[in-house]
Amino acid sequence: MSRPLIARSPDLKQLRDEGYDIQIIQGYAALRDVPYLNAKGEIKRGILVSTLAMANDVTVKPDTHVALFAGEYPHHADGKPIERIRHTENRTAVGDSIVTNYSFSAKPKPKEVYDNYYDKLSTYADILSGPARAIDPSATAKTFPLVREDELDDVFKYVDTASSRAEITAVSKKLALGKVAILGLGGTGSYVLDLVAKTPVREIHLFDGDTFQQHNAFRAPGAASGDVLAEKLAKVTYFERVYSQMRNGIVPHPQYASADDLAGLVGMDFVFLCMEGGAKKAIVKKLEAMNLPFIDVGMGVYIADGSLGGVLRVTASIQDHRDHVWNKQRISFSEGDARNEYDKNIQIADLNALNASLAVIKWKKLFGFYIDQEKELYCTYTIGGNDVDNQDAA
Repeated sequence: MSRPLIARSPDLKQLRDEGYDIQIIQGYAALRDVPYLNAKGEIKRGILVSTLAMANDVTVKPDTHVALFAGEYPHHADGKPIERIRHTENRTAVGDSIVTNYSFSAKPKPKEVYDNYYDKLSTYADILSGPARAIDPSATAKTFPLVREDELDDVFKYVDTASSRAEITAVSKKLALGKVAILGLGGTGSYVLDLVAKTPVREIHLFDGDTFQQHNAFRAPGAASGDVLAEKLAKVTYFERVYSQMRNGIVPHPQYASADDLAGLVGMDFVFLCMEGGAKKAIVKKLEAMNLPFIDVGMGVYIADGSLGGVLRVTASIQDHRDHVWNKQRISFSEGDARNEYDKNIQIADLNALNASLAVIKWKKLFGFYIDQEKELYCTYTIGGNDVDNQDAA
């Protein structure tokens, strides 16, 4: 991703063309081999790092004048630290190989931010390398390295600058699973897809046999046009079209999930079960037999005195922690025409989105993205009292 992106952005290309060792790493710009003096007056080389502001994989004006630095604190030739850029000590993981130690602040007076990344990074490089050049005139950040063909990150079709801006790139990598399946793309399942699609999961497999109809548009993310509805696309085809604009690895399966045919789930790292119906119990048993971790969602919404009430539910089933599903009946199963509180068919987009959010948050907890203090495997949200209840600790 680094080389094509640099070629499309004039400021980054200017840095490369002038001999700077510039790389793009998971939403950051990293300028390597920047000479500086440490507290002992020794010439060292560090790495300047900046978050990237981009539009369609082309840089726009930087959103901050602050830069990060991997190395010791830089000093003047007289042994005094360079105070004009002192900001904070800052440990930020950038990719797999860079951990910054400090953040620097050098505003481009009279402006608050730099016009482009060439101005920003070359300015910081000059500040740091100036004292080193006083000791050795050949000390320069313009090393003219061999231009690398960096390994392509083929999950997203443009750089995830949201994670780098929030400095959570290393944490986000915990979600870089191989394959995740979503069984059912109704109201809740479609929102699960919307959230999971923004994580670095390599492949997201979609299972649903329905077509995308008008009522689906009112409880799914985004806004489908009338022309799209007129196409009467399979749900999986519609959602593949939408999310393939952003990322690769959306794999459609235009079929209903069935316990008799779950071969498509072999090799999955995780499964979201977002469906109801008589086949659900057999599917859950099959998922357990395949030793697949999964989360099941459900919602029961009813009308009472002219208002809506109800309960949303998230049940997680993981290796060595599955008994609660059966012993405490933590997953609702329709038996024939019977319905329970989680099977009622009132669907509201905001409740679907909340049900999906609770499920995805739990999924992220299971993989260490979020802190998981209670380690609950069963969670309910009650609308009337705005209550969240956690049970069945792992």
